[in-house]
Amino acid sequence: MKATLASKVHIGEEVLFREIDGEAVILHQETGKYYGLDEVATRMWTLLLRYGQVEPVYRELLQEYEVDAERLRQDLLRFVDELASRHLIQIES
Repeated sequence: MKATLASKVHIGEEVLFREIDGEAVILHQETGKYYGLDEVATRMWTLLLRYGQVEPVYRELLQEYEVDAERLRQDLLRFVDELASRHLIQIES
């Protein structure tokens, strides 16, 4: 399922997250794979954790960053889809 702004997301219990100096590491405990996030991706991740929905993350990021709205929408949805493809989150309709 592809993410949309209306999507809800759920982060599984098998996923651990640690933020260090503005960047983050995610560990999928079942696969043993680590993923590094830069500062912007870390902010997206933490907002997804907070809201559990894509749209409020999008709105908050629009306020925080000077970025074209369509570019942000595309980047955020691509990020959510990438997380889902690696089984770090589940996308709900």
